[in-house]
Amino acid sequence: MTGQGTGAGMHSPEPGTEVAVRHCRGLAEFEMCVAVQRRVWGGADIEVVPLALYVVAAETGGQVLGAFAGVKMAGFTLAVAGVHGTKAFLHSHMTAVLEEFRDLGIGRRLKLFQRQDALERGIDSVEWTFDPLELKNAYFNLARLGAIARRLLPDCYGITTSPLHAGLPTDRLMAEWRLRSARVERILGGAGPDSPRGSEVERIHVPGEIGDTKQKDLAQAARVQREIRQQFEHWFARGYAATGVEITAAGGDYLLEPWSDS
Repeated sequence: MTGQGTGAGMHSPEPGTEVAVRHCRGLAEFEMCVAVQRRVWGGADIEVVPLALYVVAAETGGQVLGAFAGVKMAGFTLAVAGVHGTKAFLHSHMTAVLEEFRDLGIGRRLKLFQRQDALERGIDSVEWTFDPLELKNAYFNLARLGAIARRLLPDCYGITTSPLHAGLPTDRLMAEWRLRSARVERILGGAGPDSPRGSEVERIHVPGEIGDTKQKDLAQAARVQREIRQQFEHWFARGYAATGVEITAAGGDYLLEPWSDS
């Protein structure tokens, strides 16, 4: 789950404002994370990740990372420790950046700090969910960070009261970020992703007007979401992974190619 702020009426930071990314420390900073979370997602109190979970994450091998502009929190990342079989990984449940701090590279800095911290602890895998309809997030995850996706979780969190979700089922792709992989090293090194080519490349289109459709015609948005879900499920069942996103004036295309860990 990722988000970026919608705090209307807020002002941009002063030019030259320095932002420091570090581990959050103590209840006061965890409370700042909860406050940012409320501003970004809105929604009912029952859906707010409570203070206690930030404490638990920090004390049990997860991460609570903050981006600070002076004493003000600009964004945060919350991750919990997980295990696949006998292999430890991090599940990065939330990353949020307030609207007035958008487009300053803070989300990327939070993820890079997350990666470095994980590697220093011998963890080489991070996962998180993201909305397949949100192309900007998808591009960031796949093309800028080097994650891949090969699982879709239908209505992962159920219907929520968050305005960002617009009453739709919370379908989510699962991003897999293999921190030491050649793909991730290459992309983070500035080379950019290799564009999938050849007859085996498949595309899944997301229309650019889907944001407006969610607000104006929820039934139509639900139909589009359902069609996209079915396409992902079809290709994932055949061993494909989403490895890239091409943004166009009409929206964007996910690029899928056959994938194997072997």
